[in-house]
Amino acid sequence: MRESFEIKFDAPKSGYSSWPTAFLLGYIGRFSFCGLLVAGLLFAASLTPSLLPRPFAVQGALSGVVLAVGYGIGVFLEWLWHFMEVPALPARGSRVIKLISASAMLISLLFVLSHVVMWQNSIHHIMSMDTVDDTYSLFVVLVAFPVGFLTIEFFRLLGQAITLLSRQLKKFIPVKMSALIGFFSFSYLLFVVANGTLGPWVLHKIDRLQYQLDQIVEDGITPPDDPLMTGSPSSLISWYEAGRQGRRFIVSGPSRQDIQSFSGVDAKHPIRVYAGLRAGKTERDRAEIALQELKRTGAFERSVLVVAIPTGTGMIDRAAVDSLEYLHNGDTAIVGVQYSYLSSYVSIFAEPQYSQNTARALFDAVYDHWRELPKDTRPKLYLFGLSLGSSGSEASMDLHVILYDLIDGAVWSGPPFTNRIWQDVTENRNDGSPEWLPRYRDGSMIRFTAQKNNLKKSYNPWGPVRIVYIQYASDPITFFSTSMFYKRPDWMKRPRGPDVSPYLRWYPIVTGLQVAFDMISSGSTPMGYGHIYSPSSYIDAWVEVTQPAGWSEKSLEKLKEHIRY
Repeated sequence: MRESFEIKFDAPKSGYSSWPTAFLLGYIGRFSFCGLLVAGLLFAASLTPSLLPRPFAVQGALSGVVLAVGYGIGVFLEWLWHFMEVPALPARGSRVIKLISASAMLISLLFVLSHVVMWQNSIHHIMSMDTVDDTYSLFVVLVAFPVGFLTIEFFRLLGQAITLLSRQLKKFIPVKMSALIGFFSFSYLLFVVANGTLGPWVLHKIDRLQYQLDQIVEDGITPPDDPLMTGSPSSLISWYEAGRQGRRFIVSGPSRQDIQSFSGVDAKHPIRVYAGLRAGKTERDRAEIALQELKRTGAFERSVLVVAIPTGTGMIDRAAVDSLEYLHNGDTAIVGVQYSYLSSYVSIFAEPQYSQNTARALFDAVYDHWRELPKDTRPKLYLFGLSLGSSGSEASMDLHVILYDLIDGAVWSGPPFTNRIWQDVTENRNDGSPEWLPRYRDGSMIRFTAQKNNLKKSYNPWGPVRIVYIQYASDPITFFSTSMFYKRPDWMKRPRGPDVSPYLRWYPIVTGLQVAFDMISSGSTPMGYGHIYSPSSYIDAWVEVTQPAGWSEKSLEKLKEHIRY
């Protein structure tokens, strides 16, 4: 007989007071030893730091999920051992191996738990955040274990269903074949339910919630009276059609008086145009009305025109647009069109084509009109996008644009790992440059920067098109990849980014889950870290790309101090 890999306990024989112990031991005895061993090791690895600091609830949820994944891997390995009919170990040898491996796992857990606070605080110190105290580890465990074991129980129920199906099948086909067919049939059914029923249902609920939020008119945000502003009584786009993020964008920027007060020279009132999802039925409808609004407001008479693609929620980064308007004394026009309500980290997987379709429609509409204007009087044309907006903005710049009538440049911040141009440039970066801050060829067209300005380092002179990527080494939206589940990513090699914990290590499966959880909380860091890009970084990028006149290093530092949120 082959020895079972399950832990066996003898329940107490008698005593009313001992029934909780009997229940607990009996419950634990149901678990696979191999499953618990792998679960413990992966749980320990999940407590090590990744890119972002995590509150105890988030860390607990992550560790609970990892615990369940580890248990599932262990159970699968045990099943595979039996399925391949590998000879069982002698009883005595098996007990020794179990004792040694269990002891090693427990020692690892104790070591990790004693270092969790220090590891978390290593990130907190880098990002100038309040540190966590010694109770952090306790609260993480209190969250992780219920999450982990509830998840395990859910999948145990699924396993029982698979077993039941296999038992019915083996009446007609061989045992091993029935087991495989049962497993894959149930897995396929689960996938269909999750992908075809549950997943769309969840996305629909999230979308409806965001839709309702988009209709809210926030206190303190009132329709503008200026006829040259979008949302005014004279506008082609109503205040309602601009949407919640559009209304914020329209009224939140610096006024002419604000800019003049800072610079001490004459300024113009910046033009901001925004078409929300209700402004038209299709992407092209919304792009067309945005174009007509640009014409109405005199946007093509300004010196600088920016086609800005919002994030998944419809936001255009205030730090990016405010800094540009100050740099050019308000002689700017910025246009955006909404394509979604969902956060970028959801839209990246659920509906990435929406940003690209909208970006192409908006760019085509603006570009087609712009290139018909006299070259010596038309504004300089730039692209901007943060997060998923950069993905759409990238996709809008087709090859014919480069070859036919050049735009002037682009600033793309927090590019998601799915961006096609970003991927190509990063993979083909110059030898010796790190993945988190690549150098690409001679730097005459594309350059990268982070918290510290990296745009003026020993490059060849700029060419006719200037493109700058802003990315922080601690941004999980940029540096997540599916390959990190089984391969150490290049951005973990030394030298590392200044905003990454020195204690970060790569672990198979675990690191992928850690960074995936980081994506969810990527917007909760202090400004200048993670996915929150600072005005200082944008100022460096816009200066390099748009070349505003009359700015010294001293005045730029003054502007960086002035624009702080």
